[in-house]
Amino acid sequence: MLMLITGNVLAQASDQQKLAELQAQLKQRQETLKANQANAQELQEVLAESERQIGQAARALNDTQQSLSQNQQQQASLREEQQALKDAIVAQQSMLASQLRSAFMAGHYDYAKMMFYQQEAKSFERVLTYYKYVSRARKAEIDKFKQNVARLEQVNAELEQKASELEALLARQQNQKSALQARQQDREQTLARLNQKIASDAAQVRELQASEQALIEAIEQARRAAEQAKQKMAGLAQSKGRLPVPADGKVRRLFGERRQGQVRWKGIVIEASEGRQVNSIASGQVLYANWLKGFGLVTIVDHGKGYMSVYGHNQALLKQAGDKVAQGDAIALVGQSGGQSYPNLYFEIRHKGKALNPASWLAL
Repeated sequence: MLMLITGNVLAQASDQQKLAELQAQLKQRQETLKANQANAQELQEVLAESERQIGQAARALNDTQQSLSQNQQQQASLREEQQALKDAIVAQQSMLASQLRSAFMAGHYDYAKMMFYQQEAKSFERVLTYYKYVSRARKAEIDKFKQNVARLEQVNAELEQKASELEALLARQQNQKSALQARQQDREQTLARLNQKIASDAAQVRELQASEQALIEAIEQARRAAEQAKQKMAGLAQSKGRLPVPADGKVRRLFGERRQGQVRWKGIVIEASEGRQVNSIASGQVLYANWLKGFGLVTIVDHGKGYMSVYGHNQALLKQAGDKVAQGDAIALVGQSGGQSYPNLYFEIRHKGKALNPASWLAL
């Protein structure tokens, strides 16, 4: 146990040192960008790298939070078992004490005495059988008592270990939160510089068009990969109007509305809390999981028969290309990547590359 505690302390010190190094590194990056007067393309590249790093940090934090939850559940289960064992041991102690008192009062404490005081063979045989039965039952209770005592000691040791692990997980969680916060601040500074570079309407339209083209190319690439894979999946046609909303939040039905200039919305936006789970609307296979200009961290899921769903602006991606998913599986975390100013999920449904109105497909 001492070695475990010492290891936890050393790990915490190492994490804190890494955090300090990260904060210094990010500060230096912002100072360099400011001094060099970086152009929009350079800032886009820095933003992309920053959001990818945020995704990795957020995913690590999410894993730690799940471990914390699992640890707490295990401790609760162990405490229940601990109390049940204590109750059983007390009850067994009382029962064994009662049996010994009864045996003593009845004279069963002397086996030889029982044998010599029986005058009839039938009576002797009956008493002997009874005595053996009582002895076996008592031995079984004693064995069970010993097993419960041993298990109680084991449970107590496991609880101590889980408590130590919990302490380490909490320290890791705090460091991961601090690292994530540092990266988010770095992203905000980079994004502010980028927005200054593309402040004009014309520049913003060009950015949106470039972003849309990047998404179209990613979808086309995913579509070709799906055709080559020739996976047999059901598609979405049979579930039209009944598909679950991919994230809990306020749905903005933007499909078809003018976004800026001639650029129109091809999907919807779901305003949700940062870090909330994004779930696959149906079973399928992840064909794309990466960063895209204007859309940030994006996951594209193939559902078969030409149908795909697109999830953008994520904080972190929980699945990789090639992973199979079931309906409702967590595939990402809500974020504001892609240069967003508030956390949301950008969502599309496509059929053979053509954008469909998600409002007609989801159970809104």
